[in-house]
Amino acid sequence: MILVFGGTTEGRVAAKVLDESGASYWYSTRGDLQDIQLAHGHHITGAMQVPEMVTFCHEHDIRLIVDAAHPFAVNLHNNVVDLAGQIGVPVIRYDRIYPPHDEDIVWCQNYDDAIGQLKAHGVHRLLALTGVNTIAKLRDYWNNNECWFRILNREESLAGAQKAGFPTGHLVYYEKDDTASLIEQLQPQAMITKESGTSGGFDEKVLAARQAGIQVFVVERPDYPTADGVTVQHVNGPHGLRRMVEKLLPEFYPLHSGLTTGTCATAASIAATIRMKTGETPARVPVTLPNGETIDVDVTYGDGFAAVFKEAGDDPDVTNGLEIRAQVETCDQFEILGGEGVGRFTVPGFDFPPGEPAINKAPRQMMRDNIHENVRITISVPQGAEIARRTFNPRLGIEGGISIIGVSGIVKPFSEEAFVASIRKCMQVAKASGSDRVVINSGGKSERFVKAQYPDLPQQAFVEYGNYIGETLAIANELNIPNVTMGVMLGKAVKLAAGNLDTHSRHTTMDKDFVSTMLHEAGIDIDISDLTLARELWDRIPQEKLQDFATAVINHCTHYCAPLLPKGMLTILLIDDNGKIYHS
Repeated sequence: MILVFGGTTEGRVAAKVLDESGASYWYSTRGDLQDIQLAHGHHITGAMQVPEMVTFCHEHDIRLIVDAAHPFAVNLHNNVVDLAGQIGVPVIRYDRIYPPHDEDIVWCQNYDDAIGQLKAHGVHRLLALTGVNTIAKLRDYWNNNECWFRILNREESLAGAQKAGFPTGHLVYYEKDDTASLIEQLQPQAMITKESGTSGGFDEKVLAARQAGIQVFVVERPDYPTADGVTVQHVNGPHGLRRMVEKLLPEFYPLHSGLTTGTCATAASIAATIRMKTGETPARVPVTLPNGETIDVDVTYGDGFAAVFKEAGDDPDVTNGLEIRAQVETCDQFEILGGEGVGRFTVPGFDFPPGEPAINKAPRQMMRDNIHENVRITISVPQGAEIARRTFNPRLGIEGGISIIGVSGIVKPFSEEAFVASIRKCMQVAKASGSDRVVINSGGKSERFVKAQYPDLPQQAFVEYGNYIGETLAIANELNIPNVTMGVMLGKAVKLAAGNLDTHSRHTTMDKDFVSTMLHEAGIDIDISDLTLARELWDRIPQEKLQDFATAVINHCTHYCAPLLPKGMLTILLIDDNGKIYHS
């Protein structure tokens, strides 16, 4: 069993990551103000001291702790490490992503240092965004200077400010994205905030101050505690969290995640660059993923190259175990080349034109974001040409080897049974939210677009179906959900329109003959014999005929989907790559 200390954005994400397993866990918050829906977790509230924590962990067989609390929750962090030492379990510290320390910011080691820095810089009018619990810590400043504190509009926050003796007239209440307007209204000389990380709105606060031309003071986050005999592993994102849970408590997830070929190629490139520059050969290198988090990847070395062996986890992937190499040399500009075993695009419609190596846009961007040097990188896969024959690459127009792909950088496998069970639980939570409509989407991208259509729905009303459209609609019918909206992008939609209720690429590919039939129904006469990806249709179809085509696709999807929801009303929204939504 796992115990999570949450109450933060990271805590919410941690719960979502753990819910993917289908296993039970405990989620602890100090108070009950955080509205969180847990698919498989049990929410407990109330601040526990170490003896109570120890008793709880023994009673519930806790074998792993996830500390996702606020970076400035020093007492809790100390208690967690103390607890881990007493019961002999490891800790995963789920921290935030922190921007680098810019030189134009005044960095303060603590609040006493901040008071000294403010006085040294002659600041007499200050906007403080450090929170109600820091009012007493800055008393020596605001007793002698004009200061406004922004606090949450809660009774307990107001009571805390009054207890500290802070003048009520200089309190301002938090509203989303209000930093710029507060600066304009109050005209402070400077702003002080905490090093709260990306999820704490740090970048937005600093940007607002810079645009107003005022000085920024930042109280640095405290170091995380350590103790002899206590294992603390640090992660700063959902992928790293899952992979660390898989490592420390392997049985929690029935299937384990892996790395995309893009992440492997990036890690090999980083290692090869390090060796070229310094001669060092680290066994692991940090890789920043597209979502901004960092994970460590194991690397090896050979004659003139660094390499990563592809780790697919439990995803059935023919590339599992492949050696992906990177050779790096200095260059006047940043270049990425494809060597032995890396396929080449032979038809249009991909991220890059025919003749280019089959290294997709996301992996190329990962390499650029991780390697800040002008180098020429050559990616090669010694067994790539042989393995590629067992993939869809030849049919798609990629010849000579495998593709270097991956959008998130991580492969998350799901057994059908476990994934459908997770969908069912999420649908139950959606119904329990009181919403009379559930919006189902294939993933985060489509959900983001469709949310704009339903801004008043609670977060719990949005459910991901992955590829299991048929199962999701059947569950909605079982639960008597009256209204279901399905957001679908064209790649899945053309498969669904042909009657494939499971749209995973392992089970079905685009049927160009059926796509031609739908184009004909829409009165569109274009040649798609060289069509590689369904999304190319958005550019090939004349603008004035796009709605006609969308209607044809949606009608075919409805033909197969509506019978699965006989007791409810189904709305299907077709989404293009830019987020434009088509109705039937």
